[in-house]
Amino acid sequence: MTDPLEWETIDEEVAYSCPGFDVIHETVRLPDGAETDFDYASEPPAVVILPFVSEDEIVLIEEWRQAVKRVNRGLPAGSMEPGEDRETAARRELEEETGYEAGRVEFLTSVEPANGLLDARHHYFVAFDCEPTGERELDFNESIRVDTAGWEALRESVATGEVEDGRTALGVLHYDAFGP
Repeated sequence: MTDPLEWETIDEEVAYSCPGFDVIHETVRLPDGAETDFDYASEPPAVVILPFVSEDEIVLIEEWRQAVKRVNRGLPAGSMEPGEDRETAARRELEEETGYEAGRVEFLTSVEPANGLLDARHHYFVAFDCEPTGERELDFNESIRVDTAGWEALRESVATGEVEDGRTALGVLHYDAFGP
């Protein structure tokens, strides 16, 4: 049985496609029978990594974010490749963006970060015993600096709003509240 809140998709097409996501245009029927248009961004699943070098030191990235026109300080993250499992993607993204390899990786949680606007699903991992390898492999459109911070300093940056990145705030707060 369907939920009485469910919308019926009558028609669907890719309205726009670019590296990283598509914009999907749908014609839908609402529960009251009215028809309307609905557009959303569609992107592949992604991983977000909270990488610990030691018990108190975290690897962070500083990355230019064109949408907000500033450098964003946060956790390494990226899209999963087709057919790639979550842990493999987390290890790959960590190394590609930071040059660090994880000794051990543990799943933390999965969330839909903005399911009113996009179909994204983010899988969070905690990486332990991270060591620098120097083997970064940035995508063509990534401008990233690597840095480290103490765990308490990162928590404080989230608490004060200095860290504005939602993925980072969620990862730090979830780990702080529930652990791995």
